[in-house]
Amino acid sequence: MSQIFDFSGSEEFYHGGSIYSNPKEAGSFLSLGIANHVDVYFPNKRARISAPIVTGESVEQKKQVSLDVLPDECLFEIFRRLSGDQERSSCAGVSKRWLMLLSSIPSEDLCNKNMVAADEAEENENDGFLTRSLEGKKATDVRLAAVAVGSAARGGLGKLMIRGNNSVRGVTDLGLKAVARCCPSLKSLSLWNISSIGDEGLIEIANRCHRLEKLDLCNCPSITNKALLAIAKNCPTLTSLSIEGCQYIGNEGVKSIGLFCPNLKSVTIKDCPLVGDQGVASLMASASFSITKLKLQGLNVTDLSLAVVGHYGKAITDLVLTNLQNVNEKGFWVMGNAEGLQHLRSFTISSCRGVTDVAVEAVGKGCPNLKQFVLKKCAFISDNGLVSFAKAARSLESLQLEECHRITQIGFFGLLFNCGPKLKALTLSSCFGFKDMILGFPLPIKSTPLRSVTVSNCPGLGDTTLAMLAKLCPQLQCINFNGLPCITDAGLLSLIESCDAGAGLVKVGLTGCVNVTDNVVIALAKFHGGTLEVLNLEGCGKVTDAGLVAIADDCLLLNELDLSKCAITDFGVASLARSKQLCLQILSLSGCSMLSDKCLPFLVKLGQSLMGLNLQNCNSISSTVVDMLVQRLFRCDILS
Repeated sequence: MSQIFDFSGSEEFYHGGSIYSNPKEAGSFLSLGIANHVDVYFPNKRARISAPIVTGESVEQKKQVSLDVLPDECLFEIFRRLSGDQERSSCAGVSKRWLMLLSSIPSEDLCNKNMVAADEAEENENDGFLTRSLEGKKATDVRLAAVAVGSAARGGLGKLMIRGNNSVRGVTDLGLKAVARCCPSLKSLSLWNISSIGDEGLIEIANRCHRLEKLDLCNCPSITNKALLAIAKNCPTLTSLSIEGCQYIGNEGVKSIGLFCPNLKSVTIKDCPLVGDQGVASLMASASFSITKLKLQGLNVTDLSLAVVGHYGKAITDLVLTNLQNVNEKGFWVMGNAEGLQHLRSFTISSCRGVTDVAVEAVGKGCPNLKQFVLKKCAFISDNGLVSFAKAARSLESLQLEECHRITQIGFFGLLFNCGPKLKALTLSSCFGFKDMILGFPLPIKSTPLRSVTVSNCPGLGDTTLAMLAKLCPQLQCINFNGLPCITDAGLLSLIESCDAGAGLVKVGLTGCVNVTDNVVIALAKFHGGTLEVLNLEGCGKVTDAGLVAIADDCLLLNELDLSKCAITDFGVASLARSKQLCLQILSLSGCSMLSDKCLPFLVKLGQSLMGLNLQNCNSISSTVVDMLVQRLFRCDILS
């Protein structure tokens, strides 16, 4: 603090104009006295002191004078003469007044031109590496000002996230202005669910944080096109923009981003009612060769927008279209046939009524490098469209179908018969049109290259489908069947025994397959014990200690085991603990009601390698035993 008062008077006072952005604030100074006086800043015209400046009073009277007597301009001159940000950060902790004053002064105005840092280049390299996040009640202007001033002394703020808001004293434009003035190195800004920040604060960010690269605005109803235009004109390095639920941002704002941001690579526009065809078309036409990732969701766009994306999306590699209710089959057909999406690698379509058999076939033909395709809640695509797509998309590696209820077993196997040589992963979820039946045509002799198959909540899938899958997919390494009550040991055993023992199954999930017994577990250990790493048997109530004995004897590489709600006892856990080669890292025993306190020594031994242990709802294990486990297995996270 001694540096604050070390002023000889030889240096000139600040002559850079008013330190207040609002000219009216200059009139808030009160003059005390006539000849000998000081000007003191009072925003509300209320003096905090009522006496003129001390001239010849006693020493005792001088001691009673507070630092609050110093007007803001004097404090400013003191602050700018400090040697660095660390000292100024310490001063900000003196009082709220000093903090808010420091946060209101632009960082460039605090630079002392008479002090030249020897390591200036090194400091520039370290600018903007700090990350700060304010959430809920912590999101206030005062706290944000403290973050802004404090981070300047620690390398500069590079990433700021503000989520939610304090309903009484939330973040406003004032707090965001403090960040803009103190943190010119800011590169990433995320504002989520904040109604009290408007154009004024974001414009200040645009005017001072020219290195901004990422902007994420979610549910900020007070921000309009005006702020987005300022960002576009002043932040040419912007590479990522996400706007969601911003009801006053429309076509003009989106258009400006495309015009003035040549480095733009990722754009997400979600649930913005004022953004339509004009905005999307202008954006794509201006940034045709730069945008690589595009997500459009819940917008009032038509077939025109998809046609423009198909024509101008020359650099797009990732495309997500969700809930575009005004887009028809024609839009998807034109997009595919425009032949502009030659570099598209990943494509997700969800809740779009225009997705039909004709549409997906056009996508398959028009996107020759498509590797990942996701279809969710597309009610009008059928088996014919799926097969046509499989024939056209020869580079496809992963396909995911969710809530596509017109897809049946015929389409499933038609896809496998006609897919390209690169298809490795197939996922079906909640496709209720799937029924287990014997096909009326012979299976092809050739096998498919499929490595991973996941089926969740398709109650019609049963043993017949698994038997046919076993003949077609001998190279499977990962199988995940979730909530399939119709599959039994018969179907699973045929699949397990047909899989190539050389490659072997690596991950197996059978969550909620209630008819699975120890026979499946024993077969897995016998045929794939040398490769199996993850096994999930949650909810398999017919699996007992016999299955655990097989795992202990034959599984060499298993590191994750989920036995939640299985019919195992202390003996089964003891069998795992006695295994010489087993080295589990994650073990879940949640809901295993037959386990008791007797399993303590066995869990302690397993704990030598465990990183995570789940004992939730094990009602026969006492809290005393759990406390002992927590003490002994200090490196293991225990849920109880």
